[in-house]
Amino acid sequence: MILAQRATAETPIVIVGAGPAGLTSALELARRRVPVLVVEADHCVGGLARTVEFRGFRFDIGGHRFFTKLPAVRDLWRSMLGADFLRRPRLSRIFYNGRFFNYPLKPLNALRNLGVIRTAGVLASYVWIKLRPVRPEVSFEDWVTNRFGRRLYRIFFATYTEKVWGIPGAAINARWAAQRIQDFSLGTALVHMLVPYVNRRAGREVKTLVDEFEYPRLGPGMMWEAFAREVERLGGRVLLNARVTSLLHDGRRVRAVEFEHDGVRVTQPASNVISTMPLTHLIRSLGSAVPPDVRRTSQELKYRDFLTVVLIVDQPDVFPDNWIYIHDSAVKVGRIQNFKNWSPDMVPDASKTCLGLEYFCSPGDEIRSLTDDQLLALATKEIGAIGLVDPVKVIGGVVAHAACAYPIYDEGYADAVRVVRQYLQRFENLQTIGRNGTHAYNNQDHSMFMGMLAVRNLFGERHDLWAIHPHADYLEAGGDSLDLTLSSEVRPLVSTQPLVPTPVR
Repeated sequence: MILAQRATAETPIVIVGAGPAGLTSALELARRRVPVLVVEADHCVGGLARTVEFRGFRFDIGGHRFFTKLPAVRDLWRSMLGADFLRRPRLSRIFYNGRFFNYPLKPLNALRNLGVIRTAGVLASYVWIKLRPVRPEVSFEDWVTNRFGRRLYRIFFATYTEKVWGIPGAAINARWAAQRIQDFSLGTALVHMLVPYVNRRAGREVKTLVDEFEYPRLGPGMMWEAFAREVERLGGRVLLNARVTSLLHDGRRVRAVEFEHDGVRVTQPASNVISTMPLTHLIRSLGSAVPPDVRRTSQELKYRDFLTVVLIVDQPDVFPDNWIYIHDSAVKVGRIQNFKNWSPDMVPDASKTCLGLEYFCSPGDEIRSLTDDQLLALATKEIGAIGLVDPVKVIGGVVAHAACAYPIYDEGYADAVRVVRQYLQRFENLQTIGRNGTHAYNNQDHSMFMGMLAVRNLFGERHDLWAIHPHADYLEAGGDSLDLTLSSEVRPLVSTQPLVPTPVR
């Protein structure tokens, strides 16, 4: 029997989470006229890709570019928003020592900003490391130092990497640098300067460089609000403020989803469940029947949290970038978004600017203990300290918290994911998708694709949703574990998904 045929109005397919993965599954089901219910703990849809509004100013949690190599995803985005889906130019730079540096680095720009003496030191450091390279290349620090020199590593790589991931470059596996930076080095940068068209003629490009991207006129939440409306128009339901407390099951099938909705406890029978919850929360929701070793192992999965401190600035223009990376170790802020440059309509008053100062943190970090007022004061102080905005120009602000924003790939994560996955496989009507549902650091197009495949599984296809992480070893080995069709669909994702550092072993 096709699993989706078991769904009825009384026992719908229940989707936990209204982010890109969950809403894509819901839309696919609703279009097939399958009863579906989405339960979302937050007060709005979008998950990490939501848009928050404050006094008419809209802002994004992290900056979500809409860029994909999957035609099915791209066509779906465009069909949902039409003319409200804008094509925007991309500009992102590094801010260091009071100056802007092109990203990736361009020698002439770097020479101007660093000055002749400091640049001479950078070049001397590069020549020295070419003569005496670090061997073996074990860490991220080793890999980058061998290709850029130790001075340039300390200026442009060490500080920002530690801000984002909370660990020094010497503790991160060199493989991450090889994947993320690939063939780029100070030497290739110099060649690019001297022969500006060599890479274009050779058909090569640095993968992080996408000159433009698509973006909803009112932020990414506009897209997911459109998804939710379409799901409901087609007969599905999307419940907000509905926090799942438990999945009721018999050890083989999930029978019902229990959640609190606006203070009322609801037990919803379910024919199938698609979950985008963090795996730690999912295991907890399955209750005391979960073996102790699985419960204990699931708690070993760790996440990096994310704080966006939004400052409203009484100034029409601050900088032209969509976002800038802050490589100054004297401040805690890691990245600053300029939401007006993502879409002018994000800001209701053209004489004002809306900036998002982003802080990366883990549970127990000092910054997590600060109140919102203290965070606003910190951000205002730091935006002044680095010289981008006069603090007196800041006329308001708000703080947005995002827990479990980045899954951490520490030394024990692979074993923990394997144990959790093996346990979850016993449930014939439970699928997990999305960034948190598989503990995989991916973009929204990948999460959407997982949602599409989950629905295909309900209609008789057999796709291993855990196997489509685009940086998994099976892809590097040739994708033998996938059928030919799925392999050809997944491969376009590989070059566009973000990478996560793994530890030095």
